[in-house]
Amino acid sequence: MLAVIDYGAGNLRSVLHALKHLNAQELRLVRRPEQLEGASKIILPGVGAFGAGMAQMGKQGLIEPLKAALAAGTPYLGICVGMQMLFDVGEEMGEHEGLGVLSGRVARFPHFTDRKVPHMGWNQLNIRRRSALLRGLDERSYVYFVHSYYCAASNPETVVASVDYGIDYAAVVQQGNIYGVQFHPEKSQSFGLRILSNFLCLQERR
Repeated sequence: MLAVIDYGAGNLRSVLHALKHLNAQELRLVRRPEQLEGASKIILPGVGAFGAGMAQMGKQGLIEPLKAALAAGTPYLGICVGMQMLFDVGEEMGEHEGLGVLSGRVARFPHFTDRKVPHMGWNQLNIRRRSALLRGLDERSYVYFVHSYYCAASNPETVVASVDYGIDYAAVVQQGNIYGVQFHPEKSQSFGLRILSNFLCLQERR
């Protein structure tokens, strides 16, 4: 059973559309803790503010069950804010505690004189190491970003791919069964569909 967490993120519908296009089986929308039980994979889409997302996850009682599932080895894919929530702290509108699964902070882009924030549009991945999530992708594939805050990972070994937007930052992360992408695979055409397909093909690690 593929669990897609619904905490009100704006990109949920487009993620579901992409998954149905890939013929994802036994898809369940999760709004309550008990609905995570029996999940073989978990996807957390995300758009909006880090702190608001964590607060809504807490209100729905999903934080501890999600952490337990990750610790048990259930494959997880966080998209955009769903990736950012994996880290220790988010700095948007004050400091907010994240899931603390990955070490690092989510910080706002610095002031640029030559580019706009938010980072919006297509950019190239710089793949640093092999990962099942990126199987079959070109070395510098283009994917679609929309965000004003970036993940500053403390452990470089968790960074699978980075992207350059004035600074070089984590675009894809992995730690064991836990994956995250800062960009939107559901908006990244064939490259994004390949990433989602790769995730659907992952095996559980229990």
